[in-house]
Amino acid sequence: MRAIWKGSISFGLVNIPVGLYSATRPSSQIKLRMLRKGDLSPIKYKRVAETDDKEVAWEEIIKGYEYDKDQFIEITEEDFQRVNVDATQTVDIKEFVELDEIDPMFFDQPYFLAPEKGGDKAYTLLREALAKSGRVGIAKVVIKTREHLAAVKPLGKALVLELMHFAEELADPQELKLPDGEVGKKELVMAESLIEQMSDKWDAQKYKDEYRDQLVKLIEEKISAGGVVTAPQAKARKPTNVVDLVSVLQESLNQTTKSKEKKPAKAPGKKTKRKAA
Repeated sequence: MRAIWKGSISFGLVNIPVGLYSATRPSSQIKLRMLRKGDLSPIKYKRVAETDDKEVAWEEIIKGYEYDKDQFIEITEEDFQRVNVDATQTVDIKEFVELDEIDPMFFDQPYFLAPEKGGDKAYTLLREALAKSGRVGIAKVVIKTREHLAAVKPLGKALVLELMHFAEELADPQELKLPDGEVGKKELVMAESLIEQMSDKWDAQKYKDEYRDQLVKLIEEKISAGGVVTAPQAKARKPTNVVDLVSVLQESLNQTTKSKEKKPAKAPGKKTKRKAA
């Protein structure tokens, strides 16, 4: 893996030289092009001005802010330089907090931190101390000229830098029309039983992008056939208005029980190794 940048973790008087690495792979989403129906000619997009629909060259394009409807002010490169944060390439830990206190909604993009030359001992020390304390380091870090809020967390033998949302970036759920009322005791007990029966240990390897796999298969079939392949139509579920929650929950419980009974029992004495998520 190639480091995105090399810098250090800083807290108190401690400095740990580290490299920052991507912890996720590029999206495997299949990219589809827009084509003209008649001859499959690719569609191009042009940059045109709203006032006269004339195409605008890249060198004539500037950036600006719409401070009122149809009222703009230009933001120049000099303006960006005036507000540019100092790209120190330092993960500057401001404080340590309990991980359980942070709403998962705040976490956004993970990166790996790996020690650079001379940083092994301090890196290991911070990792083990965080793991034992159940805390994470809340830091400020500059990536690609933008300052981010981030958390430094232990993950096995690694330290993870997870970029976070600032509080003002999260929408308030109170803006939604959410139900507020009591549910029947019998319904609640059955719902809890269903959750209990469907519960298992988290294993990321169990979940695959089935839609992507089927789309790849369809594309390969169409290429092999030289064009059109009629794919079988999936049966659409008919919308239903659920009135009797108890009967629906009971049917779900019955199906879950039958599904578990069909699973073959594991051979005694054998343990299945689980991959870390």
